[in-house]
Amino acid sequence: MTYVVTEACIKCKYMDCVEVCPVDCFYEGENMLVINPNECIDCGVCEPECPAEAILPDTEDGLDQWLELNATYSAQWPNITAKKDAPDDADAHKGEAGKFEKYFSSNPG
Repeated sequence: MTYVVTEACIKCKYMDCVEVCPVDCFYEGENMLVINPNECIDCGVCEPECPAEAILPDTEDGLDQWLELNATYSAQWPNITAKKDAPDDADAHKGEAGKFEKYFSSNPG
């Protein structure tokens, strides 16, 4: 099992999760983070730290798209090991629906 970052992270990109990850398995895109599923040790410390509730265990239903996206982009984006500031408009996008179609960027952070 692994944890995955979902659509709720897009345009929020809070980084509280990065700060607590003991294995540094987060990778940064332009407007979201992803978890490398091969590096995640399933400790779960990141999940409760996410203000956007964007991190879920891959055992939950309907996460296949997100598991694939996390695996793909963690191989392309730079590793992030220290917390940075969230975007200025992060709170405005928290809880917004349809963010993948509106805002997803494949560009690295």
